[in-house]
Amino acid sequence: MGTVYTKDIKRIVREIYEKYRDQVSTDFNKNKELVKSVVDVQSKKVRNRVAGYLTRYVRSLEKAAKSSEESAEETLEG
Repeated sequence: MGTVYTKDIKRIVREIYEKYRDQVSTDFNKNKELVKSVVDVQSKKVRNRVAGYLTRYVRSLEKAAKSSEESAEETLEG
């Protein structure tokens, strides 16, 4: 089984993504620095979990956008 993230981490990630969409990337280290500068997190563990989930969140959104574009192209061709 995979890692389970708490509601708090998911909420923080959604808020970061909404406010800083242009600065978020699929690179964990860049996201970690963004989280460090944006969120007042005392714990390194929590900061890394937020940055990790943010990275997965962005990748899943990009994958969903890519698959929807491909399905739109297939309907135009077919």
